[in-house]
Amino acid sequence: MTANRKNELIAQLVGILNELIEVDNSEEVTEISPDTVEMLTIKESTEVVKGLSEHTIRKLIHQGKLPYVRTGEGVNGKILINKVDLLAFFNKQQTMRSDC
Repeated sequence: MTANRKNELIAQLVGILNELIEVDNSEEVTEISPDTVEMLTIKESTEVVKGLSEHTIRKLIHQGKLPYVRTGEGVNGKILINKVDLLAFFNKQQTMRSDC
């Protein structure tokens, strides 16, 4: 292979790589859409709603006041709560108290 042929191949590779880099840069990074569901563990839920204990969340779930998803069984199973549902529940409770 001659030096000229090597230079031509290198130039072609560089051109292809530049095209790929331009394609990657032109793709927009999308933010999390509002339809994205964020699930929280019981511990994470207590961090979102200040002053709330894990016991209280478990009681609300047991009473059927908070919807949840159970993943796994036994001690390794987790209870997940939709963040929107959690905040909606406590915002509703807050507006009910302010109406009185």
